[in-house]
Amino acid sequence: MGWLEGAVVVYLRAAIDPGAAPPAIDPAAFAWYAPLEVARELATLVMIGAVGWLAGATKLERLAWAAVVFGIWDIIYYVTLNIAIAWPATIQDWDVLFLVPAPWVGPVWAPVGVSLALIGFGLAAARQLRMGRSIVATPRHVGAGLAAGGLVILSFLIDSGRVMAGETSPWSGWPIYWAGMVLAVAAATTALRGAGTDPQRTRHT
Repeated sequence: MGWLEGAVVVYLRAAIDPGAAPPAIDPAAFAWYAPLEVARELATLVMIGAVGWLAGATKLERLAWAAVVFGIWDIIYYVTLNIAIAWPATIQDWDVLFLVPAPWVGPVWAPVGVSLALIGFGLAAARQLRMGRSIVATPRHVGAGLAAGGLVILSFLIDSGRVMAGETSPWSGWPIYWAGMVLAVAAATTALRGAGTDPQRTRHT
């Protein structure tokens, strides 16, 4: 799925603005394709969710596997682009991550960091659940997770306008990004450490 995503992006860039260096693109040329691109992104997320649904046995386990699939998909996507068009040349290169609800931009290492965290914690959660241990997300965990996600997303939105216009100055959102990542890791770690035995699941295994 990551390879397919990368290939589609290569084709779209060639069709929309072949002379532009990633991530800059002519807004006028992109305008016609924007609804198609947004729909493609949403369809990709639906496919990732479907794989997670098929892989898991419970809602939480399905969510864990969806996180793993998302992380792997994202990393393979960048590998595909590097093979196909020699981009990104380094993990410092800028990228447009999503367009919903507005363009998300950041250096490549930032979404890769998110993906590695999703893979790690997704696998850990799936393993705990398969072992018959329950993971209870308290309101505190949920609140921290939502706040962390909001901070990371905000960090990707801050420089959207200037990066889309072709500017490549340093990323101003990195402190917000790291605050979100630290909060997310803390919330996920405490939730996993608090996992307990699920009597119902243990009885049926």
